[in-house]
Amino acid sequence: MLKNKVADYLSGLPASTLLVALVLSVSACQPSTADDGAQSRPAHHAEAGFRNPHLTDTSDKNFFSYVRMRWLSDEEFADHSESVDQIRVADHRPPLSADSDRPRVTWLGHSSFLIHYRGFNLLTDPILSQRASPVSFAGPERLAPLVYGMEDLPAIDWVVISHNHYDHLDQPTIKALGNGAKYFVPLGLKPWFIDAGIDPDRVLEFDWWDSELVPGARITATPTQHWSGRGLTDRNQTLWAGWRVDMADFSLWFGGDTGYNEVQFRETRRRLGPVDLALIPIGAYAPRWFMRQSHINPEEAVTLHNEIESSYSIGIHWSTFQLSAEPLDEPRQRLEAAVAEGRLNQGEFVTLPIGATITVPAQKPEPAPQTVTAGR
Repeated sequence: MLKNKVADYLSGLPASTLLVALVLSVSACQPSTADDGAQSRPAHHAEAGFRNPHLTDTSDKNFFSYVRMRWLSDEEFADHSESVDQIRVADHRPPLSADSDRPRVTWLGHSSFLIHYRGFNLLTDPILSQRASPVSFAGPERLAPLVYGMEDLPAIDWVVISHNHYDHLDQPTIKALGNGAKYFVPLGLKPWFIDAGIDPDRVLEFDWWDSELVPGARITATPTQHWSGRGLTDRNQTLWAGWRVDMADFSLWFGGDTGYNEVQFRETRRRLGPVDLALIPIGAYAPRWFMRQSHINPEEAVTLHNEIESSYSIGIHWSTFQLSAEPLDEPRQRLEAAVAEGRLNQGEFVTLPIGATITVPAQKPEPAPQTVTAGR
């Protein structure tokens, strides 16, 4: 019955609208496939593009299998639009341009954070649009309020991009930021920025473990397990990465979007040492059989926190856009349960209200004074 109703609904949509919807959903969520590679290349370099070298599940989950799972199966997807009253939003929102003698971190929603320290400002995967989409009429819609807009941002020095999916790389936001910032991007993404009007000398491409010393910081690309693509023909043509940023006496690791394996995050800790603050994804993990390769769940996020030896971690990649099947607030609930069960080896792992700011003292972050409301 469900399949028939969905099929009838899809058949009534204009072809162009259906195609856009399919591409946008797949570009946000679909897992990666692997290939055998060649011994003469780095393990994550494929003959054409890139691959995940540590996948344990190499089953081929492609565009069409996603369509079958999402719209033509009995998989239940929670409707996040019916749960917006569960979204936590900070009422107290200090000016983002205020200076601080300790690192200050503000969650702008999804995977977008503003980090300020010693006069420098860093953005992670900034998306300040109402949809994670190339068009304004289709694609995942922002469910949480946009608590800070472009006009609220201070001058940005650095932008790190984890990969090119629409919920992590947003063209209107990048065009609005313009050439004031320097952009640190995985291999293959520089042409996209040039096409968006960014000067070539403002964009630095990184392979995994590439590192660049810039005034005020050292920035290093680290391995993650994900995939790339903004359409149907560019799958895995650009790389994906996490980012380690070392600023004087403060270190940050930004995970972007990743699945879990037992190699890459332990290697990050071994090469780069413990980290003061980690921004770790906790959402977009259901249905698990389909999402496991490319998206960690809250319990795996805690394992990742332990393996990179983070002193303090914040859950990201949830409560903003609907990209998967789990209920809207479930990532926070499962994370809190995992922490309560004693799964942390060190430090703390929390979630923030959208728009919340924390300062990072010598030992651990302290929340800025604020109240929290739910919903829009």
